[in-house]
Amino acid sequence: MDRQTRARRLPLATIGLAEGADMLMVKPAGPYLDVIAQARARFDVPLAAYQVSGEFSPRCMAAGAAGSTSRRGALESSPGSRVRARM
Repeated sequence: MDRQTRARRLPLATIGLAEGADMLMVKPAGPYLDVIAQARARFDVPLAAYQVSGEFSPRCMAAGAAGSTSRRGALESSPGSRVRARM
């Protein structure tokens, strides 16, 4: 992600809330963990982080190659989003 794209995220969230949004959703979650943390610190609305299939598929493949399960890989990737949302 380039800096310009990241820099536009919070102003767009501000506009969305001004237009009546009840919550914010960050998608994809993985590359935007910093945006999730900034949004949580700045806005007092429910925040959702959505992990898209493009993030999930490589984790499943890596888990299979390591002899693990895709469920375990999914469970390992989720806490990062939750931690950032609570900061």
